[in-house]
Amino acid sequence: MISIITLMRFLAITACLAPLQVFLMLFRIPLSRRLPMIWHRTICRVFRFRLELHGTLSRQTPILFVCNHTSYLDIPVLGAVLPGCFVAKAEVKNWPLFGFLSKLQRTVFVERRVTRTGHHRDEMTTRMENGDNLILFPEGTSNDGNRVLPFKSAFFAIADKEIDGKPICVQPVSVSYTHLDGLPMGRRYRPYFAWYGDMDLASHLWSVAGIGKTTITVQFHEPVIFADFGSRKALANHCWQVVSTGVSDAISGRLKLKRKRRWWPTKRLFYDKKTITNLSRPA
Repeated sequence: MISIITLMRFLAITACLAPLQVFLMLFRIPLSRRLPMIWHRTICRVFRFRLELHGTLSRQTPILFVCNHTSYLDIPVLGAVLPGCFVAKAEVKNWPLFGFLSKLQRTVFVERRVTRTGHHRDEMTTRMENGDNLILFPEGTSNDGNRVLPFKSAFFAIADKEIDGKPICVQPVSVSYTHLDGLPMGRRYRPYFAWYGDMDLASHLWSVAGIGKTTITVQFHEPVIFADFGSRKALANHCWQVVSTGVSDAISGRLKLKRKRRWWPTKRLFYDKKTITNLSRPA
């Protein structure tokens, strides 16, 4: 019963906001960049996700957020707190419903072909020149929630670019599913939120919709630039080590909550204090 109510609310909210986003994008109204964040925050509330944030969200622009990837649930979680557009594999745009939603979120779709690397790099550069931040999953696939797969250096092809004479800021971000109904989740239940291998999307979503209140930890790590490392491989390895350590600390309980602070990530956005807690004020 809980799953039915949750999914009905999800569909109702989406049905209300999707036509508005289509209109905003069609006429290139600036609100089209902020409305997806409002949708993501609302969806987190619907699915009973409680977000705990650690660290400081960089205010440098342009910025490339580099994150681990457990499942499609990372999208509303990160979309609720990160001002930017996602970078996703080209197959996603053909998925039922989620493909349509990803287009409304102004997602950058990339193909896994070497011959298209230059084209996608130019497209992402253009996006950042137009003021968009990008959210990237450099594992290239999803994991089981208990570990972070190595980051592929090819995903950092844009990191050595300069936008308006400034280097692109790269900020690693860790996402960890830590508690279920207030209790530590442990290795047994964390895979319920991971979506990988040949898992069926519909049945997985049904389970998540009715499983209970989930605490998700998002940790912002120290921003870096390409020049600090000199190569994409070195940069990718650094980001992987930082993100992997962040996930390990969160799921093991080593990451302690700091003094809670509330912050509006973007002006004129709805803020749900019941969903998002422990937000650090940006430097």
